[in-house]
Amino acid sequence: MNKDFLSLAFTAAFTRSLPGEASADNRPRQVTRACWSHVEPAPVSSPSLLLWSESVASSLGIDPATPRDPRVAEVLAGNRLLPGMYPWAAAYAGHQFGHWAGQLGDGRAITLGEVADSQGRAQELQLKGAGPTPYSRHADGRAVLRSSLREFLCSEAMHGLGIPTTRALSLVATGDLVVRDMFYDGHPRAEPGAIVCRVAPSFIRFGNFQLHAARGEVDILRRLADYVIDGWFPDAAASGAARYREWFADTCRRTAQLMVDWMRTGFIHGVMNTDNMSILGLTIDYGPYGWLEPFEPDWTPNTTDAEGRRYCYGRQPQVALWNLARLAESLRPLGLTDAELQDGLDDYTRHYEGGWRAMMNARLGLPPGPDSQAIAEALPQALDAAVDLTLFHRQLARVPLQGDDELLRLAPLRGALYDTGAPGPALCDWLGRYVALARTAGQEPEARRRAMDQVNPLYVLRNWLAQQAIDAAEQGELAPARRLLRVLRRPYEEQPGEEDLAMQRPEWARDRPGCSALSCSS
Repeated sequence: MNKDFLSLAFTAAFTRSLPGEASADNRPRQVTRACWSHVEPAPVSSPSLLLWSESVASSLGIDPATPRDPRVAEVLAGNRLLPGMYPWAAAYAGHQFGHWAGQLGDGRAITLGEVADSQGRAQELQLKGAGPTPYSRHADGRAVLRSSLREFLCSEAMHGLGIPTTRALSLVATGDLVVRDMFYDGHPRAEPGAIVCRVAPSFIRFGNFQLHAARGEVDILRRLADYVIDGWFPDAAASGAARYREWFADTCRRTAQLMVDWMRTGFIHGVMNTDNMSILGLTIDYGPYGWLEPFEPDWTPNTTDAEGRRYCYGRQPQVALWNLARLAESLRPLGLTDAELQDGLDDYTRHYEGGWRAMMNARLGLPPGPDSQAIAEALPQALDAAVDLTLFHRQLARVPLQGDDELLRLAPLRGALYDTGAPGPALCDWLGRYVALARTAGQEPEARRRAMDQVNPLYVLRNWLAQQAIDAAEQGELAPARRLLRVLRRPYEEQPGEEDLAMQRPEWARDRPGCSALSCSS
């Protein structure tokens, strides 16, 4: 039987199990020998519920119907606490754009507590944009509707794609204005404020371990590692250094699979700092993300990264390995040798490379083998910015394998081309080789199409679609956002009447802010 949101039983295993500071002082400062700080959300003037995820509510065992009780919006805005809630902000550090940044922490995220979901598993409910914490540094702890709606939609879109992710239960308008300089170019403006309620088994990141290792707080580092292993890594050894070695290797494998999923769908996180990497292998912290539309492997949606392109699409697997190496350094005090840690990193490489090959075979509808691997490895050289990556892979399943008529072969791919002229010779040559190999698989055309459609989505949250929903929401119209949410729950299925959500990027969106470029400002 579904529960009412207001009757949820909240606990706080994180704060019970790990050292923290009970003072509710939210003054920005260095916090030592603590994994968390007790923080009270800062009230907002007029909370109102904008969006509610029925899917997340059901997973939590909550009545999926949008709640009408205004007290729910008050809780999800931080204005009201329910029995059992003990809000906290977590302490962590990290490398940002490759440079050590020291203490970071939850600067505007406040966890209300933990609840048991419909399977009896603990889930944290966290408010992003609920006010300042000791880790806010010079910020106000708030978030704007623009970024909060993007996080809400992307969390649910990634879940629909089958990619491990934090989820989003709700989006609440605060009734207050928040001043932000979107591109850090000296043009701040007041924007409507909003708060998103994020849901995950845990929000612990690589940076949580880095903080305590950097400060020499080995006892806390060990307690934190034991807490994570006991909660989410049941296959790790019971004791000793083997426990930490097996856990680290499992984290490496989970991260490798996450990178395979990102690369499969064309997703670009945009800010792969170590403090934005989940220890559970989840996609976490949706900021200036994007999906690769024209095939440009060095493209990044983050204007802050425009010069170095450290976090561009094509570098994500290598950056994840670099981040894991930084995590490995922080685990040495647990008694792990460099060789043991290197084994974990090697596990990442093996798992990613094997996962990538299997993924590409599935995307291309090819049997495993050296010929299929050669076709997959040759594809990037055949594609260019004139090809929409998502539509290309989706339509490849519709390319006829019989006959030698090149025009008929190319016809299904026309909708994936930004340039209406003839595709380049490299693509035509690749397609000929691909068709010849695909024929040898002997699949029936319909079975081939169904299998490929299961791994090649039709709908992804393109930035221009998200921006259209933001523009409408800022005018009080939420229908576009609700439509996106509905369609993106089933991204692999053709949905009649929704064809305009599966189009290549329109020309007007090429250089428009929010569609082509974003920043970390939110």
